[in-house]
Amino acid sequence: MTMDTCCTRQINCTTCPKISEGVLVYNQFSQGQHFPAEKCTQNCMIFMLKGDLLINSAEYPGTTLHSNQIILQAIGSTMELLALTDVEYIVYRFTELPALCEERYKEILNRSEAPLTYTPLTAIPKLKYLLKDLAEYLREQSPACGKYIDIKCQELVYILTCYYPLPQISTFFYPISTYTESFHYFVMQNYDKVKNVEEFAHLGGYTTTTFRRLFKNMYNVPVYEWILDKKREGILNDLQHTKQRISAISARYGFDSLSHFAHFCKDSFGDTPRSLRKRSANGERITIICKEKAGEDNSGTKPADL
Repeated sequence: MTMDTCCTRQINCTTCPKISEGVLVYNQFSQGQHFPAEKCTQNCMIFMLKGDLLINSAEYPGTTLHSNQIILQAIGSTMELLALTDVEYIVYRFTELPALCEERYKEILNRSEAPLTYTPLTAIPKLKYLLKDLAEYLREQSPACGKYIDIKCQELVYILTCYYPLPQISTFFYPISTYTESFHYFVMQNYDKVKNVEEFAHLGGYTTTTFRRLFKNMYNVPVYEWILDKKREGILNDLQHTKQRISAISARYGFDSLSHFAHFCKDSFGDTPRSLRKRSANGERITIICKEKAGEDNSGTKPADL
């Protein structure tokens, strides 16, 4: 048996449900290839294999990445790329890192501090070997095996978190905590001030498509479902624990009529706003009973224009 035969995959994985798309991607571009500034909808690491790649982002303004250098761009950050030469690199996209050593990862994030200037990480020999094998696999094997990719992602994270000095790797991972906190803060400060997803996205400077994807990746639910759940929680709290007029509560949460508001309360809590308030005053504990209708009331319309 020849060496070539030994190193060639013997099965066809195109119909396998465990294939992986978009997690680890090998990219090869010619000099001059340009990617306009775009917000990242997932955290991503770029592992340079060959050539010079110009990146422009808040962390790395006008920075040229060379072979064996690595950067991390957090979810929500904006990144522009330009190939100064022919380039080859691997992109690793993730929402959460594989939890191999939780204590080590917590220590890394707890120690993370913003540097005066971000500097790309340099690949150590152990990481270089892994990246070389990964590049060869991703070039030759398409589609990639999801289980295999999961293992390789764990190996990547293991090397990064366990073989680099704590101060160095803490700085590398710092953008994750800052962008996650800032996006979460933006969402919590503004979700009850907007009437629909489009307005929410515009308020944060996102396209609607990017905002939906970014939100789904971070919270693991569609944005309109999350907002509706928050509105239900707020309405129930106002009905049970405040003396606000029902008309005021209805207006606060964006309902165009008291009838619409009453339909929503019946679907969500099983009764009208007035009855819910009376039942609560008598000591009854009211709970949310409807989350599966994805925002439609009995009239077929979506509350608060979601």
